[in-house]
Amino acid sequence: MQDELNQFERNEVWSLVPRPKDINVIGTKWVFRNKTDESGKIVRNKARLVAQGYTQVEGVDFDETFAPVARLESIRLLLSIACIKKFKLFQMDVKSAFLNGYLQEEVYVEQPKGFIDSHSPNHVFKLKKALYGLKQAPRAWYDRLTQYLIDNQYRRGGIDRNLFIKHHDHDIFVAQIYVDDIVFGSTNKTKVDEFVSVMSSEFEIWWVS
Repeated sequence: MQDELNQFERNEVWSLVPRPKDINVIGTKWVFRNKTDESGKIVRNKARLVAQGYTQVEGVDFDETFAPVARLESIRLLLSIACIKKFKLFQMDVKSAFLNGYLQEEVYVEQPKGFIDSHSPNHVFKLKKALYGLKQAPRAWYDRLTQYLIDNQYRRGGIDRNLFIKHHDHDIFVAQIYVDDIVFGSTNKTKVDEFVSVMSSEFEIWWVS
């Protein structure tokens, strides 16, 4: 749990402020789960602090929530391209991905149980970035990642908005985004290394394979 809160500090997710009057303050809770690899083997345990998004009020502390989801056809296409071009696919996980998404709305959450500030027990956290459980969290993360990749010359697919491509001479790089998991590969291993460098310079990543 402390590791999760350390992530919040590193990502500057929130700031402790006096409880505002007449403002909806969203509750928080801890959720525990195991992260597995493609064979079902547990690779790490995870404690995650999530917002109780069901208490959010539309038009007050959230607006747009839609975020594109990877299409099955695109995943099949990526596998087909990898087979035809004979290149290896890799997978990475962006650690605490939603904590990187910027919020447009003013959102407050309660201090997590077990970690109440002894000097300011009645204060609340004002969010700067998204928290898992918030209705707009997927959209905020998608927008942040998309803009970052576009800024680094990766072209977003016209039909599947989770597919990113980069061409260089006769080489091609492709990446398929599924929330915080990314499957990617290239006909040139240098382009794979370049993508890993680009991602790790901005986000904390976890190699799955």
